[in-house]
Amino acid sequence: MKDRIPSLVAVFLLALLVIGTWWAADYTLRSVTIDPPRRITHERDSWSEHFVMIRTDPTGIAINRLEGNYMEHYPDTDAYEVTHARAIGQQPGNPITIGTSDKAVLDQNGERIVMTGHAHLHRLADAERKALDVRSEVLTLKPNEDLVYTDQPALVINGQSTMRGTGMRYDNHTRQLTVYSASDVKISGEDQGTASPGSAPKAKP
Repeated sequence: MKDRIPSLVAVFLLALLVIGTWWAADYTLRSVTIDPPRRITHERDSWSEHFVMIRTDPTGIAINRLEGNYMEHYPDTDAYEVTHARAIGQQPGNPITIGTSDKAVLDQNGERIVMTGHAHLHRLADAERKALDVRSEVLTLKPNEDLVYTDQPALVINGQSTMRGTGMRYDNHTRQLTVYSASDVKISGEDQGTASPGSAPKAKP
């Protein structure tokens, strides 16, 4: 019996150690406040004044530029909201375009810019083409596709010609312009042949 006493004492102490460890762990879990999962709300997590964002192609050439007076980023939508926005497209081989608006939202991982409030797209004139202007309250730009469109009333001025309609689409790669539900089309004699009147005038300005 005396030979078993040390073993019994060791087992008893081990049992006390296990019970004490379990109690300490349980007490810690009950006494320490665990923060609940972070709730993502529409609150900005970064901002900047007079910022410039530039996107380059695989060779490092700048093809798109977005700047503005003020920018805020919202994590719930992963979108950048910009005031007094200016978006410049300068893809090689395409005419330079400049879009401006009171406000803009850059989202879809930089694939889309929605410009609102006095939205205006200006395609610079070159040796082959006259300047092109598109005005609407809302213009959606696809910078990587060099595309602009809207389903809102729009005014398109191509050289001396004007087209008004609800909805338009301009592809700067192909130079294809489509104005939907046209209500007023005026083709200048200088621009004769660049567009045809109808419900969806198309031009390659």
